[in-house]
Amino acid sequence: MSDAGAQFGLERPGGEAGGRAVLRLSGRLDALGAAAIWRPVLRAVPPEGALTIDLHEVPYCDMAGASLLVAIEAARPAGPRPTITGASPRIAALVEAARTASLRTPHRPAAAPRPWASLRAGWQAALNGVAFFGELTLAWIRLPGRRRMLRMGDLLRYADQAGVRALPLVLLLGYLMGLILAFQSAIPMRRFGADLFVANLVAISLLRELGPLLSAVILAGRTGSAFAAEIGTMKVNEEVDALTTMGLDTMTMQVLPRLLAAMLVMPALALALDIAGLLGMATVMNAFGFPLVTIAHQVQSAAKLSDLFGGLFKGMCFGGAVAVIGCRAGLATGVGPRAVGEAATAAVVGGIVATVLLDGLFALLFYRLGL
Repeated sequence: MSDAGAQFGLERPGGEAGGRAVLRLSGRLDALGAAAIWRPVLRAVPPEGALTIDLHEVPYCDMAGASLLVAIEAARPAGPRPTITGASPRIAALVEAARTASLRTPHRPAAAPRPWASLRAGWQAALNGVAFFGELTLAWIRLPGRRRMLRMGDLLRYADQAGVRALPLVLLLGYLMGLILAFQSAIPMRRFGADLFVANLVAISLLRELGPLLSAVILAGRTGSAFAAEIGTMKVNEEVDALTTMGLDTMTMQVLPRLLAAMLVMPALALALDIAGLLGMATVMNAFGFPLVTIAHQVQSAAKLSDLFGGLFKGMCFGGAVAVIGCRAGLATGVGPRAVGEAATAAVVGGIVATVLLDGLFALLFYRLGL
């Protein structure tokens, strides 16, 4: 007898292992009683052969007890369904209801991923991006009639966040990159007596490629994630829906100021990184014995204004791409505690990937144009 008042016994009237076994249950088969004997009963039930379940001494049975009887049937996959005797009409109805419920909700293994699921998700993401770009274009067109929604205070705050506060990191990274490039290039070029031309190499690399590219990476890591987190928090708190309900354009109030701020500060950041990189290169070259006048002459002879302006133009395009992707990730934020973090991660990854792709396209374009 268990503490819950339920008990069981397994008998074999013929004494043979393969004969019909009788499982006698007694006591209350409620939640406590069924739980007390659940595992012992399942271990004692023979997996094969005929089985009779005797319920003559069961005065009460609820859905928990009926579930136990159905579990006994399921524990015998190789044997026939047990015969239940001594059950009242109420208990028989409960057992049948539990058996029907178990058939309606069978255990199914996890479905294998469909081969086209990733492609469909990528296609849907591309369509959403095109739709977002269309909404942004309409916001630009409607801006003259909605100038009051574009607040100058927000624009200056975003410019300070994206540009002024990022300036120390940009200068540090630019100086270190110039230092490293000059040192690593001078060692192999010294074998050919061409270490003087390290200044030419570093100057062209910084002005044309590394200046705008590294500035865009910094912008994506600092500002793109911040844009996504800010807008994503507003989306989770339903502030974006509140703006729409009040008749305010979200694209004009939230996206355009961030986009303008990023595009305005990126040329300045790229220029600051170029200057810091040239100073780092000059430090290494001066340590190798070259005077600053010679280094400046090499830089002036190698770099052209087209290299500088082309890099600044690319930086402005990179800034726009990072801002658009960050705002798009923020507006696409889902629900739940991890939604904002996922949006910030998507903004950083998307901004860096888009920057690299745009840099490759600009490289092909400049090559075809002879720039």
